[in-house]
Amino acid sequence: MPPVIEYAKELPEGIDAVAVPVTVEQGDADGLEALGLPADVLAAQGFTGKADQLAVTAGADGATVVAVGLGAAASVDADRLRRAAAQVVRASRHLGSVALPLHDVVADQTAGERAAAARAVAEGAGLGAYRYTELRSEPGPAGPERVVVVGRGGQRVAAAVEEGARIAEAQNLARDLVNTPGGTLTPAALAEAAVEIAEREGLAVTVLGPAEIAERGLGGLLGVNRGSLQEARFVELCYEPANPRGTLALVGKGITFDSGGLSIKTGEGMMTMKMDMGGAAAVLGFFAGVRAVGPRCRVVGYLPMTDNMSGGDATRPGDVLTLRNGTTVEVLNTDAEGRLILGDALSLASEAEPDAIVDLATLTGAVEVALGSRVAAVLANDDAWREQVEAAAGRAGERLWPLPLPADYRPLLDSDVADLRNISTSRGAGTITAALFLQEFVADGTPWAHIDIAGTAWWGERDEAEFTKGGTGYGVRLLLELARTFTRPRRAARR
Repeated sequence: MPPVIEYAKELPEGIDAVAVPVTVEQGDADGLEALGLPADVLAAQGFTGKADQLAVTAGADGATVVAVGLGAAASVDADRLRRAAAQVVRASRHLGSVALPLHDVVADQTAGERAAAARAVAEGAGLGAYRYTELRSEPGPAGPERVVVVGRGGQRVAAAVEEGARIAEAQNLARDLVNTPGGTLTPAALAEAAVEIAEREGLAVTVLGPAEIAERGLGGLLGVNRGSLQEARFVELCYEPANPRGTLALVGKGITFDSGGLSIKTGEGMMTMKMDMGGAAAVLGFFAGVRAVGPRCRVVGYLPMTDNMSGGDATRPGDVLTLRNGTTVEVLNTDAEGRLILGDALSLASEAEPDAIVDLATLTGAVEVALGSRVAAVLANDDAWREQVEAAAGRAGERLWPLPLPADYRPLLDSDVADLRNISTSRGAGTITAALFLQEFVADGTPWAHIDIAGTAWWGERDEAEFTKGGTGYGVRLLLELARTFTRPRRAARR
């Protein structure tokens, strides 16, 4: 069970552990003693207040004290507080309750800045407590059961803490989906999860099965699904507030397991391929948390769902598929399947004429080579829209880096027998050419941004702060912040 995360102006009685934030300026003996910390004990542990340092000791009253380093005082921001909260909660897993007096450590905060800091602390607490234990016979310690965000503030801070807890819960739902084995989380099961979210949050939802998918002409989705015994699904969700201020479309890649199809991956390459629906998971996490944020814009999600297997009638290299917008695609590598199902989804989204589109997809290994596992790539047909997406990502603490969409790379996707080939004729710029392929399915004049999360959707390193090995739920916070602050971009032809 996730911890109960609440707000209090003062430290409640009976708390098992209390965090003490320490900057490097406070990390000497005098500073530590002024904070009520045992300087000699912390010095013996090498604790000096550097960012990400953690030291556990006993307080004067016998309660557990967790000193957490924040680094230089001038560098403390919401991201740093989110990490610190996650670190303290992770270190308190064997305890029942922990207090986090973190959000008002920065001097001269405005009310809005204090609320944003409190929301980040609550997010960090929820993310740091996460563990995927559904399949363990002995899940181990599940604490803390209660987390109290302590410090100055009124109703605005209290509401921010509640919102942060809901956002973390939504991101953790996405993590659960990504961590579920592909043989369990089939396309039908993922669609059922979408329906459950929609019913709980009061959202409109439509689920298409194979017959309806064929009627809609979603040839990319059908082509990828041909080698599987699991039926494909296409899910559409809609959040609609009163008097919406524009429409934002979200598209998420939902490959529930990727074997590569007939262009089969290596055994090692398949080991984490249950995460290939990380884009769809992020969009579902968004809809799970959308009521907590309450955007003023309408938001519609488009989620194509299938696995990519190598059954007897699997799509062969050289086969040609006709996608929703009539574009024919020569499939020369069946492991480049995500762009095929996204082409159908982007076509459907474009037909609805939204004010802007964002898609999230674990699309290319090239992006992980370029940016690693902590930064996603964003590519867009509209600079102002890309900047709005980047700004939301920055506020949410989910890092992006822009890559270009050079028009002179587009001929690399020309086919000898069809309108397009699904892989480039060049070995380089794989993330860029994949995005150029997707752009062919976005209507002219519709602002669109593509976020390649192939590196960031999965955390393969050791548990660290808000990151736990496995699915990250990357994109949930970004999308919620984008919808919260959405401004309609200007529509204009971009090609």
